[in-house]
Amino acid sequence: MARKEPAADAANPGRLKQIALTYKMTRKADKKIGLVLAAVGIVTLGVFLAIGFWIGHPIYLGILGLLLAFLASAIVFGRRAERAAFGQMEGQPGAAAAVLDNVGRGWTTTPAVAMNRSQDVVHRAVGKAGIVLVAEGNPNRVKSLLAAEKRKMARIVADVPVHDILVGTGEGQVELKKLRTTMVKLPRVLTGPQVTATNDRLRALGDLMSNMPLPKGPMPKGMRMPRGGKMR
Repeated sequence: MARKEPAADAANPGRLKQIALTYKMTRKADKKIGLVLAAVGIVTLGVFLAIGFWIGHPIYLGILGLLLAFLASAIVFGRRAERAAFGQMEGQPGAAAAVLDNVGRGWTTTPAVAMNRSQDVVHRAVGKAGIVLVAEGNPNRVKSLLAAEKRKMARIVADVPVHDILVGTGEGQVELKKLRTTMVKLPRVLTGPQVTATNDRLRALGDLMSNMPLPKGPMPKGMRMPRGGKMR
């Protein structure tokens, strides 16, 4: 027990420092965060105190109100901090990949499975909903990139549903802050073993392409592919 106490004491300052840093970052995008949190705490505590005086137990209801005021403020702070973070990430390259990494358990994500010279990019996530291709970039350019990757998935895993999502704020696009919710709401059609099998097939394809020996320089004239070999 004596060994665990110093570790716990060392962890607390770290948590407080992290909370303070999160608050500072949130306040840059949300100037009213302090007033909002204070209002939520005061109103919650005031309501319980009023109920406590009304029923004759102000101390008990006051303590309960204080705890719930802290909890309510923490919930509001978390949501506004998340909103501020998404606002800062919006439009930044790789923002969708960062969200995909935090979708939740049961999802395997592979960032940048397709990209063009303009840095429009397509990420891939595999879960019980099937394969989800998430594109970010210029809508006019990335649509063709997304379509090509979707056709590729249809050839490799024809028995697995493939969904496509274009991240953005325009018509037919999904806002970055709604990306996780959109993916979680997709219907689950695969079992755990099917998800594993799909990941294995996609991983094997990636390993095959990366380990395929390629001749240096132009292919000699008259050279033929060996029997059993397939060009991809």
